Amino acid sequence: MKLTGIIAISGKPGLYTVVKQSKNSVIVQNIETGRKMPAFATDRISALEDISIYTMEGDELLSDVFQSIFEKENGGEAISHKANVAELQDYMRAVLADYDDERVQTSDIKKVYQWYNLLHKAGILKLANEAVSEEE
Repeated sequence: MKLTGIIAISGKPGLYTVVKQSKNSVIVQNIETGRKMPAFATDRISALEDISIYTMEGDELLSDVFQSIFEKENGGEAISHKANVAELQDYMRAVLADYDDERVQTSDIKKVYQWYNLLHKAGILKLANEAVSEEE
């Protein structure tokens, strides 16, 4: 799955797409609300395409984890990020069997499901998956 141009900003809820770059900031658009705002150099910005999950043998890209969830759910939504900790961890083991449960925090697992469901509702994951199929 392609997560290019999708970012998370520390301290701000939701996910954003990069719209354009201005002189002192980057203009981003909230995926859920469509509201645009500036993100400054002092904000901690993380590109989803660069995020990975710790596994016993190394790291697994977030896009690969999202692909596994997409395939497990047949294109549907993942478990709610508000489920209890045991359910969240069991679901993660079903999606990524060798994830490192000592280094991957519960808050990280919740973000994975929350972000996946947010992108799913916005139709981005489905479109990205279909785009990959068309390229092949």
